[in-house]
Amino acid sequence: MDKRKVIAAYRRGFINVQECAQILGIDTSQMHGLMSDPNLNADPQFKRGKQSANG
Repeated sequence: MDKRKVIAAYRRGFINVQECAQILGIDTSQMHGLMSDPNLNADPQFKRGKQSANG
């Protein structure tokens, strides 16, 4: 599973921090590092490199 999707589910309140850490296979304390990662802050629905229909 994509880490961004798991973190997005946590941010939206679908899962708690313990569940998020368990899915990712990390310690709850390591979640703070992931939450500050700028690469994981992007919404997973919007992929980089997508071009518009006009483009």
